Amino acid sequence: MVRKGGYFFFIVFFLLSTFNSALCSEDAEMKERSWSFEGIFGTYDRSSLRRGFQIYSEVCSGCHSMDYLHYRDLSAIGYTPDEIETIAAEFEIENIIDKNGDLSSRAATPADKFVDPYLSDELAIEANGALPPDLSLIVKARKGGANYLYALLTGYQKAPDGFKLTEGLYYNRAISGNQIAMPPPFSDDIVEYEDGAPATVDQLAKDMVVFLAWAAEPEMEERKKLGIRVIIFLSVLTILLAFIKRKVWEKLK
Repeated sequence: MVRKGGYFFFIVFFLLSTFNSALCSEDAEMKERSWSFEGIFGTYDRSSLRRGFQIYSEVCSGCHSMDYLHYRDLSAIGYTPDEIETIAAEFEIENIIDKNGDLSSRAATPADKFVDPYLSDELAIEANGALPPDLSLIVKARKGGANYLYALLTGYQKAPDGFKLTEGLYYNRAISGNQIAMPPPFSDDIVEYEDGAPATVDQLAKDMVVFLAWAAEPEMEERKKLGIRVIIFLSVLTILLAFIKRKVWEKLK
């Protein structure tokens, strides 16, 4: 599978992990956005999730791992068992010791976790200059979460007049100091969406953030459903207990 722009995404999230203490400062611009997964009744947009997975597969999986996800987890975002099996089979599990004690490899299965792009951290560092961070929990690991990642991915623009931009850096309104070493990770039509949606920078950023939010908390919808049931149960129980107490005290008076 061709993974276009994988190095762009490595730079994005490497800088996130390197400059965490400097993020979201006074001179950084990060507007609050409304996400479908926020709030007690929040849910994930399945179409956006599938597009986000496509971006991950084609753009950033060449550098970044997803160690807390298994291929079978993709059923939660609408992929069928056959589709999941096909997706998994595109990757190989290497350095497996077979029954004869020899190293071998095999095609990944739905039960396997997402295959790492490198066999070791040393190889990843050698290829990229630093260890690309795992993306499984990146939304939870960054102050500002989804809003920050969206602001970063869409924050590139021409430096305003009078701004002294250091040579080799790019202007980004979401970064402290407004300068960042990475080039813009997205451009229009960097991927061709399977559902035909327009692949604008804004749409790419939204879909990628939604997918990363789901990856960080795939059980969120079930957790919220359970929470609502518990609230309803406790509310009904409270009303019943209050009614019973009233009846008991009426008899004792």
